[in-house]
Amino acid sequence: MQQNIHGGDIYSRQIRLDFSVNGNPLGMPDAAVQAIHEAVQHVGEYPDITAAALTEAVSRMLSGECGREIPKEYLLFGNGASELFLAVVHALKPRNIVIPVPSFYGYEYVAEAAGSHIKYVYLPEETGFRPGRELLQELTADTDMLFVANPNNPTGQLMGREYLQELLEHCRQQGITVVVDECFIEFCESGREQPKFLLGEIGQYENLLLVRAFTKSFAMPGVRLGYLVCSNAELREKIRRQLPEWNLSVFAQRAGIACAEQSEQYLQDTVEYVKNEREYLWEGLEKLGIRVVSGEVDFLLLYTTQHIYDSLLAKGILIRNCENFRGLGEGYYRIAVKKHEENEVLLQELAQITAE
Repeated sequence: MQQNIHGGDIYSRQIRLDFSVNGNPLGMPDAAVQAIHEAVQHVGEYPDITAAALTEAVSRMLSGECGREIPKEYLLFGNGASELFLAVVHALKPRNIVIPVPSFYGYEYVAEAAGSHIKYVYLPEETGFRPGRELLQELTADTDMLFVANPNNPTGQLMGREYLQELLEHCRQQGITVVVDECFIEFCESGREQPKFLLGEIGQYENLLLVRAFTKSFAMPGVRLGYLVCSNAELREKIRRQLPEWNLSVFAQRAGIACAEQSEQYLQDTVEYVKNEREYLWEGLEKLGIRVVSGEVDFLLLYTTQHIYDSLLAKGILIRNCENFRGLGEGYYRIAVKKHEENEVLLQELAQITAE
């Protein structure tokens, strides 16, 4: 049986509130819900193997975001970001992969699937787990690929624009392919300008692969839809040939189109809501003596010596125990930013636990 080392394990337990997965607390856009219902009428048909309408919609969405055209040809779609990560390593067959940690386990999973050697770069907590010179020093000429999340998961930290530019230039000089996971970028208030930078400069870096997903930002993890942006035609073709034909269902394509067409207002509302609720949770947790380590997105990384995981689980509340993240350990937990009434319940239950 496959071990679940991610959040969201609600199937083997009695869970009333799941804070272990971090999606958009606003829920899936109504237009996307309607699109999925309408797609039921088309389940007897093969989905568009080229995803032409979806590609057009996402190209327009990204072009509007960064203020310059993102050609349709730059896009590849996958059954979630995870499928794209796997396709990347199978396409390029990197011998040596660098992964700064703590970070998302999925990078390690795909590196092992490709038989790659992994070099872990441990990020110091005193810098808020932000990458710095220690990462650049490990990116040597024998490195084939770098996986990096911006913002990072589980720390929620966003890299600065100047550092990102330095990192990309360094990797280009060393001949290193850079996979930047931006699956949480839409939640960052301070990151509203950064997408314009990376997307706007994508044509300048043929070694850069940007990966995003509708999973988190549009609250549709069960639909499975991710996309990759790359200006290197040869590289894209190698990756495309590692993807199954018809890998996007009619549900994923139609929901994705609906989300892309109303993304601007929806994501603006998302940033504002998440900001307010994140601040509410942060203040409430610190009043209870629970240290908030970091977080600029729709989740917070916590540290406490109290064993809150089991106590909350007994109350039907699931949070993410982060002790199995490389670079973390016992006492670290991650919680999602959810609806206000749900966040209130979490703080109330934690208040009872910490008072015992």
